[in-house]
Amino acid sequence: MSESIVFAQLDDGVASVTINRPSTRNALSREVMEDLIDTLTEVADRTDVRAVILITAGHVFSSGHDLTEIRGADLETQQTTFDACARLMQLIRSIPQPVIAQVQGVATAAGCQLVATCDLAVAAESARFATPGVKIGLFCSTPMVALSRAVPAKQAMRMLLTGDFVSAQDALKFGLVSDVVADADLESATLELALKVASASSATVALGKAAFYEQRELPVADAYARMSQVMADNAVAADAQEGIDAFLTKREPQWQHRR
Repeated sequence: MSESIVFAQLDDGVASVTINRPSTRNALSREVMEDLIDTLTEVADRTDVRAVILITAGHVFSSGHDLTEIRGADLETQQTTFDACARLMQLIRSIPQPVIAQVQGVATAAGCQLVATCDLAVAAESARFATPGVKIGLFCSTPMVALSRAVPAKQAMRMLLTGDFVSAQDALKFGLVSDVVADADLESATLELALKVASASSATVALGKAAFYEQRELPVADAYARMSQVMADNAVAADAQEGIDAFLTKREPQWQHRR
């Protein structure tokens, strides 16, 4: 791991991954994205991590791509940058641990994409979100992939076509974030949510996360057929049988956390 990314074990299966580039407003440079990919790839294999909080240092969550890298770059270099971004976003969705964004300040362009990609997002009341690429002639096409899957079409298009900021409360209403809390409570509220997620069987959570994104892309009939298989497989797993028995006998389950 490089100085741009900081990994920290917190408590009870929760870890934090911090983008530590406040001087650049935590811009997603190629280096930062590659370092984040390396870190999350390592995290994916850690059985002691059951939930991840994605944090950024300073007063801005992320300003998006580093425009100093995009200015003047040739087509091959541009493609390399946006391919790295696509790999990062897909990795966040594919690792077994739920990833929770802790959002302060502003999240713009690819920074907004990062929020939309995370499984959950807790925003400070003062946080704001935008996809302002249209204002500089660079439409937020890759951010649109995550945004349009998190936010209703008309609201996504309004953000993309105007570049206007939306408030944390509007982001909550649209579905871009899952929680909005007082600025002073952001860190504690995010950790509380992460601990709640981490308290479940990690095997069950990993299965459920993968199943959620798989079924969402399928036609309804295919989704039901596939999820019937998934749920049957889940039902015979050790942690499911333990959880059912614990519920019926009114005791706390003892998870094995086997994936």
